[in-house]
Amino acid sequence: MPTPTIPAGNLYMNATLYTGNGTSSTVLNGVSGQSFQPDLVWIKSRGTANQHNLIDSVRGVGFRLRSDGTNADEATPGTFTLNSNGFTTTTSNVSFNTNGDPLVAWNFKAGGTAVTNTSGTISSQVSANTTSGFSIVTYTGTGANATVGHGLGVAPSMIIAKRRSTTGYWPVYHISLGNNQGFFLNLTNAVNSQPNLWNSTTPTSSVFTVGTDTETNASGTTLVAYCWAPIAGYSAFGSYTGNGSTDGPFVYLGFRPRFVLIKASSRVDDWKLIDTSRDTYNLSTQKLYPNLSAAENGSSGETSATNTMDILSNGFKLRTSNSGTNESAATYIYACFAENPFKYANAR
Repeated sequence: MPTPTIPAGNLYMNATLYTGNGTSSTVLNGVSGQSFQPDLVWIKSRGTANQHNLIDSVRGVGFRLRSDGTNADEATPGTFTLNSNGFTTTTSNVSFNTNGDPLVAWNFKAGGTAVTNTSGTISSQVSANTTSGFSIVTYTGTGANATVGHGLGVAPSMIIAKRRSTTGYWPVYHISLGNNQGFFLNLTNAVNSQPNLWNSTTPTSSVFTVGTDTETNASGTTLVAYCWAPIAGYSAFGSYTGNGSTDGPFVYLGFRPRFVLIKASSRVDDWKLIDTSRDTYNLSTQKLYPNLSAAENGSSGETSATNTMDILSNGFKLRTSNSGTNESAATYIYACFAENPFKYANAR
């Protein structure tokens, strides 16, 4: 087995738990020597029904977006700072620092300060990390078919975009769905034909393509796109078919995942997000929902006993017959990031 290029996933992505204090919180995303300065911080309250908050270094830490809504960029309450080993927030805002509230922050490392990218017909600002396969891209729409540089050097397998200067949905490109499908992070919809989102064109090693749809290319509108490419032993993007059994499908990843995002693509349902910081042993039961403000396991009909899974040294296995992640013959997409590659992973 070849040596993975990323021996420890927590150098590039981490799921960090903290408790709000209502004043000023400094949150570390690792211990000394195993931490990083994040470029994207995605925060969610675990204990209360409050919105998701996405803050990144390219848009600027003075702005946040909400994956569970259509809001444009909003001012980040208080002062938010990205540190060499995490972040600091100086606010009592209910979204990410209520006193006594348990929260999780999913941190991703891109490439630091953004640079101008002219690979596409639309010039973009890009912070790219080719080692971990993640870039943050901002651009201004033209309303006409166009291409946008992403800086990864390989084709991304997943792109999540959002209009910033006006309200709008969160369109998702995923390699398992194809280039002419509509799928949205803030919605429960099944996949459907929407060729104008990505102009029915698969991303290349240098650019992704946008069509005439306002959600990805409204004229004069500023947008952000989060782009991920698969890295062996660190990240994987794919799909599986449910079997409707508590002895569910095993999904091979080649690593023990830290972060598992799943969405039914053939049926209406919520997105599900599980991480090994909130669930430190099997079964994994604690779910959050990118399309909902709900607290853990707070979706309608959801409990800690539904949509469970085992996190394994080389993938994950469904331990549920629930339709949210394992309906018989239904299809599901996933995006996963490593805690450890299989070569260095232990069973839980």
